Parts: sequence; C-alpha cells; structure tokens
Amino acid sequence: MLAVVQQTLAITAPVFAMLFLGVVLKRLRLIDAAFINTASTLVFCGTLPTLLFLGIVKADLDSALQPALLLYFVLATLGCFLLAWGWAIWRCPQADRGIYTQGAFRGNNGIVGLALATAMYGDYGLSLGAVLGGVVILSYNTLSAIVLAIYSPEAKTDMWSLTKSVLRNPLIIGVLLAIPFAWWQIQLPGWLMVSAEYFAKMSLPLALICIGGTLTLASLRQGSGVAISSSLMKVLWLPLVATIGAWLWGFRDADLAILFLYFVSPTAAASFVMAKAVNGNHQLAAAIIVITTLASVVTTNLGLLLLQWAGWI
Repeated sequence: MLAVVQQTLAITAPVFAMLFLGVVLKRLRLIDAAFINTASTLVFCGTLPTLLFLGIVKADLDSALQPALLLYFVLATLGCFLLAWGWAIWRCPQADRGIYTQGAFRGNNGIVGLALATAMYGDYGLSLGAVLGGVVILSYNTLSAIVLAIYSPEAKTDMWSLTKSVLRNPLIIGVLLAIPFAWWQIQLPGWLMVSAEYFAKMSLPLALICIGGTLTLASLRQGSGVAISSSLMKVLWLPLVATIGAWLWGFRDADLAILFLYFVSPTAAASFVMAKAVNGNHQLAAAIIVITTLASVVTTNLGLLLLQWAGWI
C-alpha cells in the first residue's frame, strides 16, 4: 500500500511542477495569451490526436480482453456522464454546464490510472489497463465532444450539427484512424512511429503549461463553487457509485481495484484543451484539473484502504 501512495505522489508531483512552471512563465512574461492560444490549438489539433492514435495502435487488444469488464466500464462511464450532466443542468449556469460535466466524468487514465494499475498489479495491471485505455479514449472524447458542442457559444443542437461536431473533432479523428491499424495489426515504419512519439510527448507538458498560464487568483475565486462541486463529483461521488456498482456486478480483487483507479483518476488535462477549442470557460476547466489532481491523492489512497478493509480487493 505504501508503494501505491508513493507512486501517486510521484505521478502528481510533476503535474503540479508543470502547472507552477506555467504560472511562473506567465508572470515573467515569457508566455502570453497569444502563446497559450496557439499552443492549445497545437495540442488539440496535433499532438494530442497523435498521442491518442499511438495509444490505440500500440495497445494489445487480445491481452487481458474481458468483455464483461469493458462493458461495465462503458455503461458506468455513460451513467457517470449522465449523472454529472443532470446535476449540471440543475445546479450550474448554462454556459458552464459542458465544462462542469466534462470535468466531473473525464479522468486522466492514460497517465494516472494506468500507472497506478501497473504499480499495484504489474503485468496484469498494465495489460488490462491498456485495453481499458482504448475504451477510455473513445468513450471520453465522444461524450465530451457532444456535451461541449451543445453548450459552446456557437452551439447548434440539431442532430446533424452535433454529429458533424463530433466527427470533425481532431481527437475523435485520431481515435477512428487508429482503430483499423490496431484491429488488423498494421505495422507502421519505425522512423514514423518514433517521430510521432516525439511529437505526441509534447501534449501533456504543453497543455499543463497553458493551464498554469491561464490560472489566476481572480479566476479561481470566481468559479470556485462550480469547480469544487465538479471536482468532488469527479474524485468522490462518481467513483463511489461506480465502484459499488462494479462490486454488485461481481468484480473483485485486481479487476475491482483497477476499475476504481480508473474511476477516481483526476480530470484529464485534455479537458482544458477541448474547452478552449470550443471557446468555453477554460479557466473553470483549469481550476477543476488543479483541484482534482490535488484531491485525488487523498481519495485514491483512502478508497484503496477502504476496499482492502472491506475485503473486496
């Protein structure tokens, strides 16, 4: 258990370091609003779709493939999404509903969830987490694109407009392009894969620097109530509901623990990039990422202790 606590801190510390770097660079005027806009566009349209493409292409779809677990994860993700959206409709200003909903259900599983699953369960955690990662990429990006399109300032809510918005989303395009390569195991040239990996690795640090450069005390105070509500939904209430549901479904031991780790992961940095791409309240999205990253250190380890105490894992 101590190893998991150390791993959690080891993962979150660099995230906060990059966020702080963004704050410092903005204070020193080494980056400005124009840089943040350009860099966010680069991440949204280039580096992040490449990262998602590589994540699916490199996943071993036959390893630890468990249809029941994958089905539950998809249904639970959809349920969490609808719960968060319903609460947002009831409690949030209309302009912030898409940002709130995305922040409340979209976890950073590619970094936090997978790393913790591997730390706890070794090769099994890595293989099962990687297969789950493909489902995560497709479901999270599709649902986020839908809810953000509905509440964007230029929103057109008819079915055709929503469908076009989803299909034109660079993240969705990256996922869809990767599926045939992964399914038929099409090998890409080595030099192309290495170049793509160099490009994709810019995604997280660049996004975090942009988030840090966006954060101000005024913006944190202004959206603190909504941000805290969405953050509690992300790292406390929805993981609680989804994990109990997984236990009732019949999952135990490693499978239940890995599902919990994926549900309790802090909000993904990609949510900021997507919020900015649709001219949404990206400062609120940034605040949710910061709060959930900090809070998940506590809720992740407390949740694992409770699961062990109950004898479920």
